[in-house]
Amino acid sequence: MPSFDIVNKIDHQLLDNAINNARKEIATRFDLKDSKTEITFDKKNLHITIVTANELSLKSVIKILIERMVKQHLDPKCLDFGKAEYASGNMVRKDISIKEGIDKEVAKKIVKDIKETGLKVQASIMDDMVRVSGKKIDDLQEIIAMLRQKDYNIPLQFVNMKRD
Repeated sequence: MPSFDIVNKIDHQLLDNAINNARKEIATRFDLKDSKTEITFDKKNLHITIVTANELSLKSVIKILIERMVKQHLDPKCLDFGKAEYASGNMVRKDISIKEGIDKEVAKKIVKDIKETGLKVQASIMDDMVRVSGKKIDDLQEIIAMLRQKDYNIPLQFVNMKRD
């Protein structure tokens, strides 16, 4: 029976490239040159920390980071922004965590939306992904098209399309 998986995965190398490109742009931009801005990326815990001089610089740095992610074909919805807090001296720090996987509530919402279509497909939650299977590939493609129209506040990828 044909099937596919709905996942939320981030290519860590592309994310690292986007962060490095953002660092280069920050170093050369006139308005951010003397702001002592640092971006650190913890690959193990999937955590980005931005430390900069003030709130205005912080907004510019976040905008640059998002632009670089889009150029690397990464969806900025995977970023979970924490609160900006004051670090040592007059510096501002912002912690950003990377969301990977589909949590249970979102997975249940996806399954509910699939069932509401009335198509003859089965959706099942498997750890941090949702598997959809059906007899017709056309039905599966309709499900993909429908899910692309909806917004679940996380980027969705459709992988492992298997045909019998």
